[in-house]
Amino acid sequence: MRAFLFTLMSLACSAVLAATVYKWIDENGVVHYSDQPHANAEKVVVQAPQTYKATPIDQGGVPPPPNAAQSATAYTGCTIVQPQDQQEFSNIESLVIAVRVDPQLHGGDQIYILVDGGAVNNGSPVGTSFTWGPVERGMHTAQAMVRDSSGQLMCQTPAVTFNVHKASIANPVNPVRPH
Repeated sequence: MRAFLFTLMSLACSAVLAATVYKWIDENGVVHYSDQPHANAEKVVVQAPQTYKATPIDQGGVPPPPNAAQSATAYTGCTIVQPQDQQEFSNIESLVIAVRVDPQLHGGDQIYILVDGGAVNNGSPVGTSFTWGPVERGMHTAQAMVRDSSGQLMCQTPAVTFNVHKASIANPVNPVRPH
């Protein structure tokens, strides 16, 4: 098998170099390829390799005007304004996640929120605020995305990390961090 693969690679290299290739079968039935003629060898017609030449790009000139649809849906920024990054909460059952989009959300565009990498609201779009719950104790991350009607990502917020502390039966009142 190795000899066969080596032979094929040699044939491919020969084709790239555009050399004449000869093929013959020895007395043991082994097929050989070479660029040197051999007794009982037949000439193999190797087709030229397929090539692609890219069209040149015009480096000069004025850039094309922005598409009206693109400029109408361009956002200068979007951010999660609530909760704030590194904010801590104690004994909460739900949390309002609020998103600000600059400029305002355009018609057809929708906001989707991810908490801990999973979509909230069963993956359906939400408004500029969404009440998430029930909230489990621990560290969480929230992120929002604005998508247009075709599903294209228009804006994405940086991730916001927040912590939720809850009293537990094992330690209802923690003297180090009271709840």
